Amino acid sequence: MDRSKPLSDFFTAIEKDGRIGTTHISVYAALLKYRLDKGFANPIQVFGRDIMQIAKITWPNTFYRCVRDLNDYGYLKYTPSFNRNQGSSIYFHE
Repeated sequence: MDRSKPLSDFFTAIEKDGRIGTTHISVYAALLKYRLDKGFANPIQVFGRDIMQIAKITWPNTFYRCVRDLNDYGYLKYTPSFNRNQGSSIYFHE
């Protein structure tokens, strides 16, 4: 599988979606990078602080808003864990 395809598909999908901003793109790209580092797993278990560091986001509310938006808009599936010892699940559409 071409590992750049998910990012390319995302950019194609958001081309005409005015709801998506630069922070959404940063979070999505950071999630893809994290997924690549984890052996291209699906789903991935993530802690917000790890993705925020990759995406260069400093405010947790911004990160969680973007992830919820990406979930609500259908770009990924986000299942929060609400457990500080277990990461939230992020599912990518194949």
